[in-house]
Amino acid sequence: MGTVPEFEFIGTQACRDARVNNCPQVARNVPGIVALRDSEQPDTIVTMTEDGWANLTAAIRAGEFD
Repeated sequence: MGTVPEFEFIGTQACRDARVNNCPQVARNVPGIVALRDSEQPDTIVTMTEDGWANLTAAIRAGEFD
């Protein structure tokens, strides 16, 4: 089995407040991979391609999940 990439997760500015403890975090530092996790469950990581990420964010902006 190959090595697991070292993701560098970041959250939104609002989530950097110590009083907020459950935020989505994104890592885009590994070429070709976008990784997502919930700050309350940091060991559960979902990965997708950059195209998949672009499609997901476009759908969110378009209100497809409202």
